[in-house]
Amino acid sequence: MERTLAGMVAVVTGAGGGIGAAVSQALADEGAVVAAVDRDEPALAALAERVGATPHPADVRDSSVVDDTVDRIESRLGPIGLLVNVAGVLHPGPATSISDADWQDTFAVNASGVFHMCRAVVRHMRARGAGTVVTVASNAAGVPRAGLAAYAASKAAAVAYTMCLGLEVARDGIRCNVVSPGSTDTAMLRQLWAGGAGPRDTIDGQPDQFRTGIPLGRIGSPADVADAVVFLASARARQITLQNLYVDGGAALRM
Repeated sequence: MERTLAGMVAVVTGAGGGIGAAVSQALADEGAVVAAVDRDEPALAALAERVGATPHPADVRDSSVVDDTVDRIESRLGPIGLLVNVAGVLHPGPATSISDADWQDTFAVNASGVFHMCRAVVRHMRARGAGTVVTVASNAAGVPRAGLAAYAASKAAAVAYTMCLGLEVARDGIRCNVVSPGSTDTAMLRQLWAGGAGPRDTIDGQPDQFRTGIPLGRIGSPADVADAVVFLASARARQITLQNLYVDGGAALRM
């Protein structure tokens, strides 16, 4: 079977686990040369051994580190054709009691991290007149979630930045899209179950938190999100840009 991304250099942030690891695996399966970026070096090493990705330990919060990392990837692996922004953190809590540190860290990773990576990578893409960016955000960016104000706000910022970037670089042959997962079986989701909630509550909904359930009746897997990323990265999506694809089983009730 033909591999749809054969030879493409793809940079994936947050590649050490969860959705990032699934995206790295899916891209490698399609023939991409995966540059895996994460600050968790042991997780990167395990991923590299498992999928053949090249590990690049880096903290997306640090713009100078990001610039150096991107330049190193370009010099060692070749022209970057795809950037997938997956790195993210979650600091849940009521909107009126989020600490300054948690708010700032959430935005530093989820929003500024996307900005740093896009700025560093897209300058190379622009010079070549081609490239693709996919930002993995969250359906929480478009639907209010109790206890997730910082996370939702940071993801909304990442969505808005990616869309504005996509508008500016469309004539340079660069496509920018967003994938917005809903509840996905990752360590981040399980963190929210620590208070006693569980999979059934997520599927059925939680009226006391003004949360609808999942119409399809199942929690998503990281592979579900990865499949959407692979599609948007492929030539099959060559006419698709400035779109936000919700992968949430219908939970956001998007019209």
